[in-house]
Amino acid sequence: MLRWYYSYGCNVMKNKQKIIFLLVSAIAVLTSCGGGSDSNSGGLTPIPRSSSPTWTAGVFEPSTKFEARCASPRSGTDIDGNPWPDIAGSTLEENHWLRSWSDETYLWYSEIPDQNPANFTDSIAYFDTLKTSAVTASGNPKDQFHFTQDTDDYQQQASTGSSAGYGMRIRLLQASPPRKAVIAYTEPNSPATNANIERGAEILEIDGVDLINGSDTDTLNAGLFPSIVGESHTFVIRDLGASTTRTITLTAANVTSDPVQKETVFDTATGKVGYMQFNTFGTRIAEQELIDAFVDFSNQGVQSLVVDLRYNGGGFLFISSQLAYMVAGPARTSNRVYETTVFNDKNPTTNPVTGQTLAPTPFYNTPSSQATAPGGVLPDLNLNRIFVLSTFSTASASEAFINGLRGIDVEVVLIGETTRGKPYGFYPTDNCGTTYFTIQFRGENDKGWGDYADGFVPSAIDDGFGNVNGCTVADDFNHQLGDQNEAMLAAALNYQATGSCPVTKMAPAQPNRYDWGQDPLDLRNHEHYQRQMFLRQNRIDIKP
Repeated sequence: MLRWYYSYGCNVMKNKQKIIFLLVSAIAVLTSCGGGSDSNSGGLTPIPRSSSPTWTAGVFEPSTKFEARCASPRSGTDIDGNPWPDIAGSTLEENHWLRSWSDETYLWYSEIPDQNPANFTDSIAYFDTLKTSAVTASGNPKDQFHFTQDTDDYQQQASTGSSAGYGMRIRLLQASPPRKAVIAYTEPNSPATNANIERGAEILEIDGVDLINGSDTDTLNAGLFPSIVGESHTFVIRDLGASTTRTITLTAANVTSDPVQKETVFDTATGKVGYMQFNTFGTRIAEQELIDAFVDFSNQGVQSLVVDLRYNGGGFLFISSQLAYMVAGPARTSNRVYETTVFNDKNPTTNPVTGQTLAPTPFYNTPSSQATAPGGVLPDLNLNRIFVLSTFSTASASEAFINGLRGIDVEVVLIGETTRGKPYGFYPTDNCGTTYFTIQFRGENDKGWGDYADGFVPSAIDDGFGNVNGCTVADDFNHQLGDQNEAMLAAALNYQATGSCPVTKMAPAQPNRYDWGQDPLDLRNHEHYQRQMFLRQNRIDIKP
């Protein structure tokens, strides 16, 4: 597991787990600050405290005064054997830490309503209020990514790159009755593939509850999104093209994502077209799999490329930058900025979390130290145009890839649906057993633009901003990914050959936005679904 050590307030903080995200898997980043230790504090040097901190509107004490002062201090160690830094405190101190930390680092800190922390007996409930209520130009909430996770669960997923599951990606085409849930893709050597489940299979029943019209959403969500390894649930499914159903029992296992799948080269009348299904930037093995794919594409003389990011929620920004370099090549990327990170106006030149001077992310042209052949130069295709397949699940580092290429005038042809709209990032931060995610920065391309909070929209005209040249095509679950007849891929191949969108009978895709209200029968109104959604849409901003 990678270690990236940085210093921030080292005289008062030790072994603080932080992970830099922007935009569903990650890697642990540990603060290491040296100095003394305390046998009762897990290594945190005690500082003076008040047993009952007070609130004055608009006045904020340093968050370090309250951090790791917990109502229920943890004992023992974290996943890497480091002692927890907790010392005895109170919920009020946890709340004051949240208030000060948010004021210091939240991108829109001035838009947070300043409420008395003593009015909240639950820290997570208080955290839920520490965000802006503003909306985007389209009326969507400006902050859609404010959430928490149990730190033990988060560290397990972050440090191993795996999580409990069946190895199948589920797409809710209709989340409230009459519901429809289908399989988008599966991971190799997983419980799903062992049960012969493939893309397009429809889930009809879970643990005896009718998925289409049933009211027991707790049972449905528990089955769809298992929490622990070894958890078993019984499904009734109908395979793609089948007229009958079958009943299967799936047991959750630790499933590691295979990022690059379905790598293919098509011989067409207008040249060789490469295709790859790329599911996540969020695991280190993605770097090597991408390098191997581009070596193969280069050896086969690929002249056009289709990158299928329809389910890619993000991950490591440096791998996103590497992919952009491998697409565009050295001439277009030399001395250009892939992305500039912008924090709140309190921090114009310094990262408020690491204390480091801000520097833009370049187009990385070399492998990291963890690649098979570090120190060399990445392969490239030297393309001035690329086709990207997208849905609402295309987010964060995937959107940074689109924005970064457009910043150096590489044409991106977007085929599919409007992307998620997540130009923002955060440092997941543990305090007292809960990991908090609050938006702390945004990214801009070489042209100084990154305001795509409403997503990238496939459009007839590319305006250089949110509208991207391309075709609106709905996700086609009647064909496997990589099949030339699958609607999005077929549209990309048609555009590559003719320069225009195909005539299609498929209805235009409707972005699955935050518009479901409080319907208790909507499966999206459940922590299981929302946890999966948030954790799939991330960006990890570290050096390679």
